[in-house]
Amino acid sequence: MKNKGNIKKIIIYRSTHRGTKEMDLLLGNFVKENVDNFNEAELRDLNSILSIDDKTLYNWYFDKEANNIIPITKVSKMLKKFKLKLYGGRGGIRTHE
Repeated sequence: MKNKGNIKKIIIYRSTHRGTKEMDLLLGNFVKENVDNFNEAELRDLNSILSIDDKTLYNWYFDKEANNIIPITKVSKMLKKFKLKLYGGRGGIRTHE
């Protein structure tokens, strides 16, 4: 594996530049919260999860479709249990006023 710091940077980038906003939020926040705690094997697992397309990950995460593509690992179990927190302001619609 490449330098651990470099692979973390790659993982952070790949998790926040997915192609769909939903997966950017889900994967980006999961990675930011957990990447520093993962060992090299877990980083490899996470990197392989990030190589899976958004539609497949989305359907797996929200239990819309069963599949065998996502490996059952500590990292995938953590991702499956991960819940997005409310990020941002107090909520509601923001206007320019």
